[in-house]
Amino acid sequence: MKAAIVGGGWAGIAAAVALADAGHDITVFEMAPQLGGRARSVAGQDATRPYDNGQHILIGAYRDSLALMRRLGVDPDAALMRLPLALPYPGEPGLRLPPGAPLASFTRGVLAQRGWPLGARLGLLAAAAGWLARGFRCDAAHSVAALCAGLPPAVRRDLVEPLCVAALNTPARDASAQVFLRVLRDALFSGAGSADLLLPRRPLSELLATPAAAWLGGRLRLGARVQRLEPGWRVDGEAFDAVVLACTSVEAARLTAGIAPGWSATAAALRFEPIVTVYLHSPGSTLPAPMLALRDGPDAPAQFVFDHGQLGGTPGRFAFVVSGAAPWVARGGCAEAVRAQALRELRWATPPVVARMLTEKRATFACTPGLARPPACIAPGLWAAGDYVAGPYPATLEGAVRAGLAAAQGVGTAAKGAASGSPTNTP
Repeated sequence: MKAAIVGGGWAGIAAAVALADAGHDITVFEMAPQLGGRARSVAGQDATRPYDNGQHILIGAYRDSLALMRRLGVDPDAALMRLPLALPYPGEPGLRLPPGAPLASFTRGVLAQRGWPLGARLGLLAAAAGWLARGFRCDAAHSVAALCAGLPPAVRRDLVEPLCVAALNTPARDASAQVFLRVLRDALFSGAGSADLLLPRRPLSELLATPAAAWLGGRLRLGARVQRLEPGWRVDGEAFDAVVLACTSVEAARLTAGIAPGWSATAAALRFEPIVTVYLHSPGSTLPAPMLALRDGPDAPAQFVFDHGQLGGTPGRFAFVVSGAAPWVARGGCAEAVRAQALRELRWATPPVVARMLTEKRATFACTPGLARPPACIAPGLWAAGDYVAGPYPATLEGAVRAGLAAAQGVGTAAKGAASGSPTNTP
């Protein structure tokens, strides 16, 4: 089949590689001058030291993302620093999970967290046992705050809230408990190493976007925003047998408004949460660990900070991440508030200065309880691939890659059906 992939983020790259590997003739349309979507690098004053458009991380459970990197010639062991899950705070060791089988590792890590009273540790283990017994399922209308209301305040503050905002980019009071439980299940209880943090050692574009561009070669059209999609399927007048919309939900809604108005309306109704990344520069400074958790508050925007010098990047560069950042985007002054937070909570060899602030206003969809997300199959021969399509995961890199693979599988199933005389397009 001749297939068009509209969008070159991680979902589009996954769909393109899977379709090409299956023998289909593909063309990738990407409106930006580079691949990668929201997970890319952006140029700085020094071309050899780009900034990442947000401090993205992977975890050991991201098996499809890691497999895609390997397919494009990237060695995850070299490109990513693997660390056991740990949430240290400035001056506090925090929760640390030792290596080993998931249940034993979680139990040992919680019991060893001496920063919590024994009752708080036992309370978390009891709650986790209940989630496990219920298959990590709950009422779709529940928020994370409601799900965890019975947990001790220290556990909610030091574990639930930072994990929720990191994984769902939505504050616990507004976040879907159902999606949060699925993240916990796959990260903490799906196998040894699943919860490991995988922190990029290289600029973000080098993990996937740059090798994908080289791999796609002449099948890639950069700077090409698709203006019109017509049944048949025609992309700006060019005929294709199938189309995968791996662009943003906003672009997909625009292109499908006259083809599948119901699907378009569902996609257009999604709300978004921003992420702000503030880069501070402090020559000679280092953190106690490559990543630290921070306690946010009215005058403290950031929830995490990353030491790029310890990750093989620019020494003295620190990325402060502000997730669920809508209040700070509206209020303004986020960069200076982050700098003030950094001066209060961390020790510096030289006074840090703001080097750059990057704001992704549509970083993720707001992952709220009972959210209606559009399905992957839009119409026969037309599929959506993106971290926003219906599924069990929030807007993550792994969710995007899996959506791309699912769309490619849908196109491939239709191709086999057409060859046998009985076409099918079931999601």
